[in-house]
Amino acid sequence: MELLTIRQALGDYIRPETFPLAIKMVSSAGEIPEKARMPKRDLGTPMPVCQGIGLARRYGWVMAMGAEDMLCPPGGVTLGFLPAKAGILDGSFKVPPWVKDQEVRARIMQSMPRLEEGKYSHLVAAPLERAEFEPQVILIYGNPAQIARLIQATVWATGEPASSTSFGALSCAEEVTRTILTDQCQYIVAGGGNRIMAGVQDNEVSFALPISRAEAVVNGLEESHKRGMRYPTPSFLTFKAGFPPSFAELMDYLRQEG
Repeated sequence: MELLTIRQALGDYIRPETFPLAIKMVSSAGEIPEKARMPKRDLGTPMPVCQGIGLARRYGWVMAMGAEDMLCPPGGVTLGFLPAKAGILDGSFKVPPWVKDQEVRARIMQSMPRLEEGKYSHLVAAPLERAEFEPQVILIYGNPAQIARLIQATVWATGEPASSTSFGALSCAEEVTRTILTDQCQYIVAGGGNRIMAGVQDNEVSFALPISRAEAVVNGLEESHKRGMRYPTPSFLTFKAGFPPSFAELMDYLRQEG
């Protein structure tokens, strides 16, 4: 399915406030689009993956990020840019810093999905209308009602629920890595880093759509729309409202003749 067709359907049925993104993991620098911005090279600083994604979806930039651009260690590990050394897997380093102890950190790091180390050289993210490549994942941010429509579209044809896994952190591992590895639609509640450093708002949730399922989800949006599921959600307004007795008494008085 053409990316512009997907973009049109999302605009018609979801109306996202930020750009839906095409995301692809590439194996060499030669696959990076010519107009892509790279954090360290073009902006003078490394950054977390979620921040690069934030620039793409809010500014409309084409972004590319490799090992040299990584500022968040788990982000580099989940994408396979950096090795999953013993010190991260056993929780020796206080990342994430807010959990109970080393044992909990180790459990989180060991269960974080990881792409094969060295398989990919860069992540590329671009608005759908600017993407000149076939993505692996389409990433959409929206409010819960918008994401619910995408979930309904996912369920429409299969009856299988969209999944959600969240550590309250590591959003990039869920949005990109787990989606690629499972080839399943997911909705993700952003963690602290994504909110603090990537500008995710309190009312925002993300939805990761594998490209293999894009056509089915677009069809699900169209068909479920025909059957009454809409965004904005229509309120049920054809009912008789309830008022205090004094309102009825006043209405009776006003209708009296004379």
